[in-house]
Amino acid sequence: MRFIPERFKHNGLFIVMFFITVMMIITVSITITWTTIRMSEQFFIKKFSITNYKVMSQVKESFEAFNYSVVLASNNLLQSNTIKNILTHEQFSNKEKLSAYFNTGQQLKHVETNLDAYEESIQVMGRNGFSFATNRDYWPITDEELRTSILASNTFKEPKKLIYQLDKRNDGTNRRFIVASKVLMERINGTVYGSMYFAFEESEFRRFFTSYTGPGNNVFVVDKQGIIVSSNRSKLIGKKPEGLLSYAEKIEKSSDHYIIENFMGKDQIISMEYLPSFDMYLFNMIDKQKAVGDLIDKKDIVLISMAIVFVALIIVFLATRRLTNSLSSLVKQIEDASKHEFHQYVSSAGTYETMKIGNAFNSMLDELHLYVDQLVESQKQKRNAELAALQQQINPHFLYNTLTSIKFMVQQGGKEETEATINALISLLQNTIGNVSETNTISQEVDNLKNYVLINQKRYGNRIKVNYFVAPDCLEYHVPKLILQPFMENSFFHGFNRKPGGNINVLVWQEESTLICEVVDNGDGMEISSENKLPNTKRKQQMFSGIGVRNVHERIQLIYGEPFGVTISSELGEGTKVRVELPISSI
Repeated sequence: MRFIPERFKHNGLFIVMFFITVMMIITVSITITWTTIRMSEQFFIKKFSITNYKVMSQVKESFEAFNYSVVLASNNLLQSNTIKNILTHEQFSNKEKLSAYFNTGQQLKHVETNLDAYEESIQVMGRNGFSFATNRDYWPITDEELRTSILASNTFKEPKKLIYQLDKRNDGTNRRFIVASKVLMERINGTVYGSMYFAFEESEFRRFFTSYTGPGNNVFVVDKQGIIVSSNRSKLIGKKPEGLLSYAEKIEKSSDHYIIENFMGKDQIISMEYLPSFDMYLFNMIDKQKAVGDLIDKKDIVLISMAIVFVALIIVFLATRRLTNSLSSLVKQIEDASKHEFHQYVSSAGTYETMKIGNAFNSMLDELHLYVDQLVESQKQKRNAELAALQQQINPHFLYNTLTSIKFMVQQGGKEETEATINALISLLQNTIGNVSETNTISQEVDNLKNYVLINQKRYGNRIKVNYFVAPDCLEYHVPKLILQPFMENSFFHGFNRKPGGNINVLVWQEESTLICEVVDNGDGMEISSENKLPNTKRKQQMFSGIGVRNVHERIQLIYGEPFGVTISSELGEGTKVRVELPISSI
C-alpha cells in the first residue's frame, strides 16, 4: 500500500484507480455503517489478531537481536586464546594470577562491546578453579554457589548449545536474572576447559515488550518446563501456571495464529511466538472482555460482513485487473531481474506510464552492464599491471650474490654444484620475469620454491631444511603467482635469527572446495595481536622487494573475495605457521 502514492503521479492510472477506489469506499461505507456495532466483536478480533501478530513478530525480532549480541560475545570468548590459556593453566604464582586477572578483564571488556546496549555481568569459570566476573555486585552469586547450581548442571548437559535459564536470588532482594550460558570447549577435540555465563536482570528482557503491554494486555516468556521466565506481571515470574504449555500446541495447530481460552479465571485472546534461540515461548494474553466488550448477533454480523466483502472484492478485482495487468507484469519482471543477474530485459507494454518505466529500467540495465564490464576490465588490467611490476622487482643484490656464489663454485671446481645452481637461477628467472601469466600451477609454484631454496642453501649452507608435502591431486590446481614465495623468504631469512637451524615445511592439500597452502617453520616465532592476524612487518625483502605478506593477502581478497586470504599464527620460540586459503581452480 505504501507504493500507491508514487504510482498515482501518472495521471492516467491515478485518475482511474482513484475514481474506482473512492466509489468503492463510499459504497462499502454506506452499506456497512448500520452493521458496525453488531459485527464489532468478530471484526475486531480478526483485525486485532493480524495487528497483534505483527507486534509479536517485532518483539520476537528484538529477542533475536539480543540473542545475536550474546552469540557474538560468546563466540569471542570461545575464540580467545588468552582466556583458553588462563583457564587451562594448572598452577598460578601470585604474579601469574594477577596477570591472569588483568588479561581476563581486558578480554571481557572487549567482549562487552557486543553488549553495549544492555546491562550485564559476564563470568567465566575454568576447570582449573580460576574464575572472573565483570560485575559481581550486579549478579551476586558466589563461585561455589554457581559451580553447584542447576545453572551449571544444565549448561554442561548441553555443552554445544547456548542456553537461557532463570535465576531467582534468595538473598532478600528477590532479584531475578536471565542467564545465558555455554561450555568453553575446544572445537577440534571437544576438550572442555570451562564455562561462561552472561547474566541479565529480568528487567532487561522485560523492556523488549513492556511498551506493548497495559491493563488487560499481558506478555509471558515461558520455558519448556512451563515456568514463566519474564513478564510484565512480575508476581508470576518463576511460577508454573497449569495448562500454559497446552496453549502453545493449540496455537500451532490454529490457522488464525490465536486462540480464545480461559486463563486464571478470565477469557483471554492468546497469541504465541516460539523463540528458537531461547527455546522458549512468547505468549501475549489480552482480556477478551476489556478488548471487545459484550457484542451480540455474531451470526448475522459474519454473514453480512462476508457478503459485503465478497461483493466489494469482485467489483474491485474486475475493475482493476485489466488496468493494472501491465503494471503488475512489469513489477514481477523487475523483481525477477536479480534472479537472471540483471541480464533479462523487461517488456514495455500497457499504459504510457508503464512503458516509460519499462524503457527507463532497460536503459538502466544497459548502463549497469557497461559499467560492470568496464570495472571488470579495469580490475583485470590493474592486477596484470601489478603482477608485471612485481615480476620486475628482483633485488639486484640477490642476483649479484648468486652470481658471486657461482663464480666461487667455478673456481673451486664444483662443476655439478655450479650447474645445479645455474639451472635453478634460470628456472627462477623464467618463472618470475619470462612468464607473464597471472597464475601458476601448484607444481610450478613448488618448483619455484625449490629453486629459490637451492640457491640460498648453496650460499648460506644447509642449516635450514625445507620439506614439501603436496597432495598429488592438487598439483594441477592454479593459484595466483608468487603467493608462497614471500612466506618462504620470511621463514628462511627472519625465522632463524636466534636458533642455529631448523625446518620449514610446505604443505598443500584440499578441504572440500577449498585449497589450503601452509608454510610452517619451527624457528624464532613472533608476536601477533589477536585483533591483527597479519603482522605489520617492514623487513627488507631478500628477493622481491614489493611482494609482502599483506600484498599477498590483499591480492587474494581482490581476486576471490573476503572469505579467502592469509592468516598467521605464531609463538615466540616455537615457530610460525602461515595458512593461505583459496578456492579450488584448475584453469
